Amino acid sequence: MAVDWPRGGLMPRLRRLEDLLPHIREGRYRLGPHAAKHMLQEGFREQDILSALLWGRELAIYPEDERMLVLGYMVFPPRLRLPLHVVLEYSTPRHVDIVTAFIPREPYRVYSRARLAALLRFDGALEEVRWTGPKHLYPPWD
Repeated sequence: MAVDWPRGGLMPRLRRLEDLLPHIREGRYRLGPHAAKHMLQEGFREQDILSALLWGRELAIYPEDERMLVLGYMVFPPRLRLPLHVVLEYSTPRHVDIVTAFIPREPYRVYSRARLAALLRFDGALEEVRWTGPKHLYPPWD
């Protein structure tokens, strides 16, 4: 049932990871080009993404975009676990899109929608930061 959203449109669908896992288990997912690019650049496999999703947890849900950020791990026996962030899009009810996957610098950081868009748009390029105002107010550079 659609409900009016305060901004005048329909309320976006809110889905949870547990709702999307049947799609993943049944192979009803699409691996996006951005995810494939990171796989080649960072050296992980599609199976690593799927395992990270099956054993991962939601870090953030972006209902307006029908996307979520999942934190999972690539497991290398006997004791090595490397974090893996996976962005899922669930706008289509019949499958899930794996938009991107990447090894995060800060695994438990929850990205804002703007930062997530920058990650997807610029693919790892660092954004330029310009500080304005008095120099004594600049943050310390460690």
